[in-house]
Amino acid sequence: MANLCCTLYYEKGVRNLVSSSGGNAGLAVTTVAKQMDGMNVQVIVPKTTKTLVIEKLKALGADVTVHGENWNEADLLAREIVSEINSNNKDEEGTIGASYVSPYDDPMLWTGHSTVVDEIVEQLPSHETFGAIVASVGGGGLICGILEGLAKNNQSESNKATPLVIAAETEGASSFAQAWEAGKPITLKSIDSIASSLGALSVTEKAITRGKQNKGGLVTGVCTDKEAVEACLSFANHHRILVEPACGAALATIYSDRLRNELFLSSEDKDSAIVIEVCGGSGVNIDLLTMWRDEFSS
Repeated sequence: MANLCCTLYYEKGVRNLVSSSGGNAGLAVTTVAKQMDGMNVQVIVPKTTKTLVIEKLKALGADVTVHGENWNEADLLAREIVSEINSNNKDEEGTIGASYVSPYDDPMLWTGHSTVVDEIVEQLPSHETFGAIVASVGGGGLICGILEGLAKNNQSESNKATPLVIAAETEGASSFAQAWEAGKPITLKSIDSIASSLGALSVTEKAITRGKQNKGGLVTGVCTDKEAVEACLSFANHHRILVEPACGAALATIYSDRLRNELFLSSEDKDSAIVIEVCGGSGVNIDLLTMWRDEFSS
């Protein structure tokens, strides 16, 4: 998000950003934009967004509007707002008044995300094999960036970046898994999952295209909401860090016996490094984690 916002600010002179978000992307754009003098941010979130996240957005300085039953409906409003601002506020030179910021479907975002692979390859000990990388998928921005980073690092002589990519989702938000099976993007009728941050009805087509091109291959790992919550609890116990169920989907690939056996048991290289992209802790606190634990233990 920093790469996208900095490009818009320093290279294109944008001073007003309008973003749609289930929460995390909105927090990212607001955090970055507020470091830039004179940058204004409006974030449109769906009704499924937690009050905790909305309060954080407002505290950071975002103008927050709650609209729609899901992210797609919030996104439509965000685009309409940008169109209206720009149609009414062009100066004599035609400078845009606002720029739309997608939470996942923008090449500048993907390039920013791709640097995580640069860091992994740089830090990975020379004697270790990069066996797999796991990331949760909402609209596909993060995984597009990871796949871009792998492709870029595969051009080097070391050729260390050929891991299997595992796209993790919950059953009620599995737009990527269903698209991967179909070979093209599909549109879910609704999001039926506790992992509301994964709530895009359809993923970007580039995620499918880049996944097919990955040298190490790509598979999907779809967990239940219960498995995602249990993974969040296990991670909190082991690392003293709170994450939300959207991140729990990625963690479930190793914490769930079912998924771990399904995804990793047949691996030929038992000693290769498995990297879990752990992100998405904005929409969680002790009370929510306790509530989820009680809900899925009954």
